[in-house]
Amino acid sequence: MKSWKKFLAVSAACSSMLLCTPADAAYQLNEEVANPPAALQMATQIGVLKYDNPNMQAVANKDAIVVLSFGTTFKDQRAKAIDATANAIAAAHPNAKVVTAFTSHIVIKHIAENEGKCDYMTPEQTLEQLKREGYNRVALVSLDVIPGMEYKYDVALFHEYKTQFKAMTLATPLMYWQGQEDQRDDVMQVMQSLHLPAYKKGTAILLMAHGTPDPSNAYYSVMQAKLKAMKRNDVHIYTVEGWPRLDDWAGKLKMHKVEKIILMPLMMVAGDHANNDMAGDEEDSHKVILQNMGFKVESRLQGLGESKRIRDIFVERANEAWDALVN
Repeated sequence: MKSWKKFLAVSAACSSMLLCTPADAAYQLNEEVANPPAALQMATQIGVLKYDNPNMQAVANKDAIVVLSFGTTFKDQRAKAIDATANAIAAAHPNAKVVTAFTSHIVIKHIAENEGKCDYMTPEQTLEQLKREGYNRVALVSLDVIPGMEYKYDVALFHEYKTQFKAMTLATPLMYWQGQEDQRDDVMQVMQSLHLPAYKKGTAILLMAHGTPDPSNAYYSVMQAKLKAMKRNDVHIYTVEGWPRLDDWAGKLKMHKVEKIILMPLMMVAGDHANNDMAGDEEDSHKVILQNMGFKVESRLQGLGESKRIRDIFVERANEAWDALVN
């Protein structure tokens, strides 16, 4: 059977219908496909996305990077996880203006109400301001963990605004490629970058992810498979709003005579979900549920963005979007 990667071989250029050229690690229709409709072209564009506006190529370049994050109402986490990652991206790109935008309008509203002001705007407001300031080449960088519903917001934003700039790119999230078709393995890279406690008999580690109704929820199963390949059978992933859930693991761990559980968030920030759903003192918190089952429970509240290893990976993702933008 012919490989689908070869079937969707990279062609010399996209049809003028979209004028959208995927960057490295993206695919295009085979050049033998005659007159492909716009929907088919868009469906075959994956990886880093790029658009070049043919009507603005003579305009002098003025570059910006927009870091896209859901945001958090936890001020310390904004500093230690989100701002620290954006600062690392900015340090790698001193010749570009780097701004952070929050995709959650509710988070922006709560920050303004609770702190008196909010220094973060929505992505739409940010892009409109960049236009007014004359920036015309923009790299969008996502701080999403997987390509779920939040990342689809970023993709929709890219397609909505790409024609309003000279060039625009969109980076992939933290985990995108899974090692298939000779691509790199983002999932293994991230799993190996986690600060996991050493294996100890009788102790299990539960990593709490967000979860999503989007089919990308399947990434958590891929993560679990990568952990197994790392021989970390003591580490298990569960979600707050997806699958698997806490109760999918709790009974099994009890049956395997696990005595202690270490809870850790597998999220960009250790925000509301980590502090309340996972480690809170309410009866329905994961910590209390597990304690009531007889487990000793330790909670470690550190968002992914607090880890330099993870920040370095986000810088790699930003670099890819930047390289696609300027080349």
